[in-house]
Amino acid sequence: MLQQVIDRRLAGKNKSIGNRERFLRRFRGQIREAVRRAVDGRSIADMEQGQDITLPRRDMSEPVISHGTGGVRETVHPGNREYVRGDRIDRPQGGGAGGAGDGASADGQGEDDFVFRITREEFMQYFFDDLALPNLIRTQLLPDAPEWKYNRAGFVSEGTPTNLHVVRSMRVALSRRIALGGDDRARLRELEAELATALAEGPAVPDPIPALELEIAALRGETRRIPFFDPFDLRYRNRIKVPVPTAKAAMFCLMDVSGSMDEARKDIAKRFFILLYMFLRRHYERTDVIFIRHHTQASEVSEEEFFQSTETGGTVVSSALTLMHQIIEARYPPSEWNIYGAQASDGDNWHHDSSKCRELLTSKLLPLSRYFAYVQVAEEDQNLWNEYSEVAAGHSNFAIRKIRAVSDIYPVFRDLFKKAGAV
Repeated sequence: MLQQVIDRRLAGKNKSIGNRERFLRRFRGQIREAVRRAVDGRSIADMEQGQDITLPRRDMSEPVISHGTGGVRETVHPGNREYVRGDRIDRPQGGGAGGAGDGASADGQGEDDFVFRITREEFMQYFFDDLALPNLIRTQLLPDAPEWKYNRAGFVSEGTPTNLHVVRSMRVALSRRIALGGDDRARLRELEAELATALAEGPAVPDPIPALELEIAALRGETRRIPFFDPFDLRYRNRIKVPVPTAKAAMFCLMDVSGSMDEARKDIAKRFFILLYMFLRRHYERTDVIFIRHHTQASEVSEEEFFQSTETGGTVVSSALTLMHQIIEARYPPSEWNIYGAQASDGDNWHHDSSKCRELLTSKLLPLSRYFAYVQVAEEDQNLWNEYSEVAAGHSNFAIRKIRAVSDIYPVFRDLFKKAGAV
């Protein structure tokens, strides 16, 4: 049986939760665009704060009904000292003062845009609203903590009023009335036929008409006493819980910390991964995030070490890809996990190692992965970018992008993880 919980907590002072929710639903598109504009002016550290959202007044205008410009009208203007009855007034030319949503008029006056504040949770909801992990599928049933969904399973005679099926209940009530009154109605038709025959034949001894009329009246009374609706007739929609496979995902974050990655490039890479980490934690419960840092050697590190460690050295990118493959084989079988990868580097790598990276991706990692994204935090094309471009041309689950400045982080992130069909 499906239970419904009604939140009866009182709204805060001078607030209306219902009106606010309707407002957010109605202007969802405008608010999403305002949130995107606000992202450009704040840092990753400020991302989870609320925000004052400004909506253009023209988007808030309500439809109105007014008289058209044609036709004949009579108008009384109070305080008129210029015209008398019968004078003709020229029609105003276009371009006059507008209605709600217009900018400044000739005297410099206009209407301000509508400004309101969304909460931290609302900001993050709109921020990640149309993003998703590509190609995510449900892989297995978890016996310890299964996920459930409700499926329709016919009708039952007991349930909550919200699940009442009116048409089915009326059908049952009609069937019951037909079944209970069937014999009486058949007998009633026979008696009415006999009464009609007796009336046609005229008086007889003994006279059967009074007895027939009494019996007919008694049967009609019995049929009327059959209730039109009975509690037994009520039918409710039945829903049962069915276990569904769980979508488990493992996201590998690979960051280059070699000597060629200066502080500005490392900062861009860290900001990108912070954004990715926030997105995963808010939208996906069963997602493991594996952090891998590499220079000449790769190592799996904690979240704190990944974002705060200052270790540096040479560059061997293939070491991170090799470690990722080893971890997948040891802990994350692709039959049970959705494997994802996100790599950030400046693209500077040993020439012979870049071809090895391409081979590792095409032969080992991409066949196991749902999606792999490479982000280059440098403008110039390096040998690693050239090798990865060949991989991207032949694999739909591999994407490469460049982040040239901090302002490019969110547009690139959005482009990499937007839902299919989203604009």
